[in-house]
Amino acid sequence: MTDESADPADAPATDPGGFLRRGSPERAGLIGAHLDRLVATAESYLRPAPEHPWYAGAVLLAGRGDTVALHRAIGSAVRYAAYDEARDEGLEFPADRQVPMAPDTVFDLASVSKLFTSVLAVQLIERGELGLDDRVAAYLPRFGAAGKQGITVRQLLTHTSGLRPWIPLYEEPTREARLRRLWREAPTRPPGSGYRYSDLGMITLQLVLEEITGRGLDVLLSDEITAPLGMGRTRFNPPPAWKPSIAATEDARPPWSGLARGLVWGEVHDENAWAFGGVAGHAGVFSCAWDLAVLARALLNGGVYGRARILARESVELMFTDFNTRFPGAGHGLGFELCRRWYMGAMATPRSAGHTGFTGTSLVLDPSTDSFLVVLGNSVHPVRTWRSGSAPRLAAANHLARAVAVRPPHGRTAWFSGMSPATTATLTLPGLTPARAGRVRLGCALWWDTEPESGKVSIEASADGGVTWQPVPFTTVRAGQPPLTHPGGWTAGWSGRAWHRVECDLSSWRGGPLAVRWHHTTGPSYVGRGVYVSGLRVEDGQGTLFDESRASDAVRVTASGWTPETG
Repeated sequence: MTDESADPADAPATDPGGFLRRGSPERAGLIGAHLDRLVATAESYLRPAPEHPWYAGAVLLAGRGDTVALHRAIGSAVRYAAYDEARDEGLEFPADRQVPMAPDTVFDLASVSKLFTSVLAVQLIERGELGLDDRVAAYLPRFGAAGKQGITVRQLLTHTSGLRPWIPLYEEPTREARLRRLWREAPTRPPGSGYRYSDLGMITLQLVLEEITGRGLDVLLSDEITAPLGMGRTRFNPPPAWKPSIAATEDARPPWSGLARGLVWGEVHDENAWAFGGVAGHAGVFSCAWDLAVLARALLNGGVYGRARILARESVELMFTDFNTRFPGAGHGLGFELCRRWYMGAMATPRSAGHTGFTGTSLVLDPSTDSFLVVLGNSVHPVRTWRSGSAPRLAAANHLARAVAVRPPHGRTAWFSGMSPATTATLTLPGLTPARAGRVRLGCALWWDTEPESGKVSIEASADGGVTWQPVPFTTVRAGQPPLTHPGGWTAGWSGRAWHRVECDLSSWRGGPLAVRWHHTTGPSYVGRGVYVSGLRVEDGQGTLFDESRASDAVRVTASGWTPETG
C-alpha cells in the first residue's frame, strides 16, 4: 500500500504479501547511521530526564518494505519490586531477580489494543455484518439511553461519539453493574459535533462485535487476526508461563491507581480492562515488537501478509482515510490516529497512521515511504508519575524519517535545511547585478515537508546587500499536477514528499544589486522531514547570472543551517 507520492527511486523492493525478514539498512533503503542515532537517543531516556528515566527499558523495531533493519532491546523488562512514594524512589529487585529487556519481550499494549478492536470491526463492515453508519443502539438497545440513541459505529471508531474518555467502571462489583453504568452514561456533547478520545466508545464497540458474532473479543482476536497472521505472541490474558518474558508495569495502588494491586506483571495494567477480566475493547492486548511489525506490514500491504488476507485493500484504505476533516488536529481513520506529530514526528503525513498506549507503547505506519516503527517501553514501571510527554517516541520517529534518503533530482547532492526545532536556516546566493532589460528569474527544485503552522520556507530578496529582506512570490509545479502559486513568498506543510519545480520572478530587482536567499524556520516542538533545494539558477535577459552546477558559483553560496547532502 505504498503511497503514490513516494519517490520510486527511494522505495525498496517489496513482495506484496511477502513475509518480513531481517536485513541491513541498505537492503531496507534506509541510512544506517540514523538508525544508530535512533538507538543512542532511546538509550539516553534510560537515564534521568531530568529527574527520572522515561522507561526502565524498551524494544525498538524499525523497517521499510519487507525488511526489518533494526530490532533492538535496551534496559530492563523488570527492575523494580515496588515504589516508595515518600522518597519518590523505585525499590529494585535484587540483581539476580531483575530481567533484562529482550527483543521478544512481551508488553501490555494498553490503548494500542484499540487497533485490534478496530480491525475486527472493519472486517465485519467489509462482510456486510456491520454498517459503518448504523446506530449502535440497533445492536445494543440498552446503550441508547441517556441521549446515546443517535451514536453510530463510525463515531465510535473516530472518537466523535461525545462520550467521556473514561469512567471508573472497575468500581462496580459485577459485569452487569459495569454495563448498567455504561448504559446510564450520557454524551458530553452532541454526537458527531467534535472529537473527544474515549475508552468508553471502544468498550462499546467490543460489545457490538461480540453481540454480532456470538464470540468473545479474545476469540475474535485469535480467529481473525493473530492466527491467520502467525502472531503467536499476541493475545489477551497471557498464560503464567509467559510471565518471565513480559515487561512489568506499575506498583499499582492509590492514590495514583484506582486499585491496590501491587506490582502488575503479566496481567493487564488498565483498571477497567482488569475489571472486565482482562479482555476489553480499549486495552488488554499483550504483544511483542515483531508481531506488531507483522500487523503493520499486513496493513501496508493492503491487508495481506504471506498467504493470509485479513482485510480487502479497500477496507484498509478506510483506516488511512481521515474521517475527521471537520476537526483540525484530530485526524482519524477507522480506529487509527492520523498525522499526530506529537509522537509520529517527521513520519507524520496526512496518511501516516498509528496509536500509542499508556504503558509506553506505540506503533506508526507511513505509507508514503512504506516504513513502520514500533517503540515498546515500560514507562509506568515502577509508577506512572515518573513519565511525562512522549519524547522517546517522537525522537525515534524523527530518526527513522531521517533514515529515508531524499534523492536529488539534479546531480548527486542537494541543500538540506535540517530537522532541529526552534531554528532558522538561510541559504544565500552571492550578490548579483541583473541587466536593466528583460525578465529576471530564479529556478530550482524544491522538496518540503514541514510543520504546517510554524515550518515556513520562503524565498526572500534584498536590494541593500542583505540588510533588509522581503518575501518574493513564487510558483511550484509537481510533475503531472497543476501549478501552485505562493503569493506570500512562502510555503509550509505537506508537499507529497516529491520534488517540485520552482519559478520565481525577480524582475523588480532589474538593473540593481540583488541578493536572494531561501529562509526556513522551525517551530519550538515539532518538525517535518525538512526542506531540500537543488539546481539553483538565476537568469536575466542577457544570460545566466548564477548556476549552482558551475563549481565557481557553487562555492559562493553562503549556508547557515543548511548542509549539502548526498541522496
